[in-house]
Amino acid sequence: MDWYPLRLTTPVKQHVFGGRAVPDRLGRTGLPPGRIAETWEVSDVDGDGARVREGPLSGVSLRELTERDPQGLVGRGWRGPRFPLLTKFIDAAAPLPVHLHPDDRAARGQGEPNGKTEAWHVLEAEPGATALVGVRQGVSRDELRHALLEQDFDAVMRRLPVRAGQTLYVPAGTLHSFGPGTLVYEIEQTSDLQEHAMRHRMEDGSAVPDEEWHANIEALLERWKPDRRPDFVPGLRLPVADGVDRVVLCAGPYFALERWRVRRGAALDHAFDTAHVVSNAGAPAALTCAGRTLELDRAQTVLLPAALGGVRVHGTADVLVGYLPDLDHDIREPLARAGYGPSAVATLGEGLG
Repeated sequence: MDWYPLRLTTPVKQHVFGGRAVPDRLGRTGLPPGRIAETWEVSDVDGDGARVREGPLSGVSLRELTERDPQGLVGRGWRGPRFPLLTKFIDAAAPLPVHLHPDDRAARGQGEPNGKTEAWHVLEAEPGATALVGVRQGVSRDELRHALLEQDFDAVMRRLPVRAGQTLYVPAGTLHSFGPGTLVYEIEQTSDLQEHAMRHRMEDGSAVPDEEWHANIEALLERWKPDRRPDFVPGLRLPVADGVDRVVLCAGPYFALERWRVRRGAALDHAFDTAHVVSNAGAPAALTCAGRTLELDRAQTVLLPAALGGVRVHGTADVLVGYLPDLDHDIREPLARAGYGPSAVATLGEGLG
């Protein structure tokens, strides 16, 4: 296939916890009026799958491209029923529901190919912003059930401060929520499975009937992983060149996320053999890939197929870069060369200890 950088359609979610931070503060254009809770930058979720917006492949779905040429698109011999990465901008103007996502095994029991481990990179956080992340050590299942029924989440959950620039890797089975006053970029497995404990629906705020609510709580308890208590981390810097700042924000078996900042007049050259999702967290930036230079506007995203082999990011730029990593080649080895020990690398996610 004649691959090129792919600009995709972007499903928008106008859930009740959303605000206007994505258009008003990130500068994203083309969004509808009203609340903008989530923009799904790259998605192969059933019912919310992206399509190519321009070029020879215009109108073709990401699912079809994944099926037609998984090596050219995803790379590294990858095979699977869906494109493996889902990325989003999320505006938690109000708190998200307290919820969790099933792991791969639980998801397959529901007829889905995989569960959902995710990570949040905090773009903005108001003073005093917090997140609920994991259940405190020693809390029993019965104690958690009682707290969920009482909607007394602070009685059992860890409340952590949230600061811009930090990242949290959230393994499947971790009970969590964040907001208000928090704007994040999220990367995750391609799935929309979740179990939540709220009395209202996040889509429109309507009440959840008692019988359904109790069933939701029991399903959540079945998929809850009691030992999951992750913490926010600042990421680990890799030396590149003058005028370039490359930070590995998180990594695990399902995804890695980095942030690249390039000052005016500098450039970052990066070779790859797996698909890269590049989302702009700053002013308009220029990328050159396979001989084509494109401008990535504020809060916009481009998918770079594996077959393109590399990208140059021109300063001034501030981009978030997600990909499916080889943990040894892409994470452990370069970080070890930069002087980081195994314990520091292990803070980035799971599968690195």
